[in-house]
Amino acid sequence: MQVVRTVLWVFLLVGILAFSFGNWDKQIDVRIWPNIVWDTRVPALVIVSFLIGIIPMWLYHRGVRWRQSRRISALETATQKMAGPKPIEATPAPTPTHASTPAEPGNPIDPEPTTNS
Repeated sequence: MQVVRTVLWVFLLVGILAFSFGNWDKQIDVRIWPNIVWDTRVPALVIVSFLIGIIPMWLYHRGVRWRQSRRISALETATQKMAGPKPIEATPAPTPTHASTPAEPGNPIDPEPTTNS
């Protein structure tokens, strides 16, 4: 894909150079405001117009790519945290029970434990 992009940029550059050499002798007046007139050649006008058109779109494209890469990295980080191994919880030390109070059942569904006195 990089080769195709490079070839396209080279063709664009060759086309602009051929256009510039063919139209260099033509000078035009560009009226910017009533008091400001810019005397320029046609190739300069074409190149400046091209840059005025492509730079905002390129900046927008770069911004979208930057935002998407940040979003993807945040999602990858969240996924890694969720998929990581669960921490092993430490079991609490058993507390000594008095003989007069019955022990609590470990599972609430099991029947009440019996006390042997």
